[in-house]
Amino acid sequence: MQVFRWCPNLQRTYVTQPPLPELAKIARTASTPLAVRLRRRKQFGATAVGDTDATKDGLTPTEQARYTRLKAQGRLEDVTGKNPTEKEWAGKINDRRSRIRGIRRKTIKGKEETEVVGRKVYLPNILLRLVRNQTQPGQPYNPYEATFRIPQSVTKTDIRSLLLAVYGVKTTYIRTDNYISPWHRTVDGYERKPFKTYKRAVVGLVDPFYYPHRLEDMPAREKKDREDWIEEKFSIKHTRALQREELLRMTKGQGRYSWKFNAPFATKRAHILRIVAERRNVREGAVSNFVGGIQALRQEGLPVTYETVRGKVLGQTPSSQTPQSEEAESQ
Repeated sequence: MQVFRWCPNLQRTYVTQPPLPELAKIARTASTPLAVRLRRRKQFGATAVGDTDATKDGLTPTEQARYTRLKAQGRLEDVTGKNPTEKEWAGKINDRRSRIRGIRRKTIKGKEETEVVGRKVYLPNILLRLVRNQTQPGQPYNPYEATFRIPQSVTKTDIRSLLLAVYGVKTTYIRTDNYISPWHRTVDGYERKPFKTYKRAVVGLVDPFYYPHRLEDMPAREKKDREDWIEEKFSIKHTRALQREELLRMTKGQGRYSWKFNAPFATKRAHILRIVAERRNVREGAVSNFVGGIQALRQEGLPVTYETVRGKVLGQTPSSQTPQSEEAESQ
């Protein structure tokens, strides 16, 4: 434990850039792992939704506990015997975390130069697919978080280095989790589908990034323009129509083995609407006839029952039945 305590590289693998905006602190609190949230809830109480558990100086409860423990052990004193404040200590820790990895500064002939000690990667073959954050219904979208789908071999250090070196994006924290594909039944047994197995990385951002609106959240005009642009560039609807047409052509057959849709099984929109309208007219006509029968019985002063209404609608009354018919019905 003493070795791990004195080794800063094994403390945490993400960077914190002070001072963090309030929404960034809220995003950091919301993305805390479940086990950590439960432990903090048991110790400090529940944190309200949309609130942060950071201190006034921006320290998390873990950092606050670490500062208090090191201060009590006397390991924060400088040469003058003075302990730094929480803000000063956090600044030193954050400077250490936010350093650029893979380089080393050295002095050669009185000049300070930078030497690359890490492995140089000029064209990184890493695919980071940006996806929309998972937002609960009724909750606002958090612009201080970004979600990526990455290969399972990529680490947090790779993500931080790639975002900073290629895109200039500074990160505050990185959470990763693996999604394993379920077993799928095949002819030879069971297997996992590799395209359903991926690694998710939730990255905290120093600068906010607003993801483009969904089609469901756009106004009608913007939604139509967006759909037209997508169809023009990618031809999604046209491709699906061609796939359906090709599937029908391949399954239809030739000659006497061919088939075609006939009424009432045709899938044309006009045919379906006509069938729906006919069934609606039949239903509404039956209801109207029963209403007319009830009104006629009330005008004649007869009791309104199901049998009398049905007989009135069908043109039969109990008085019009003969004794022979009544005897036949009793038999």
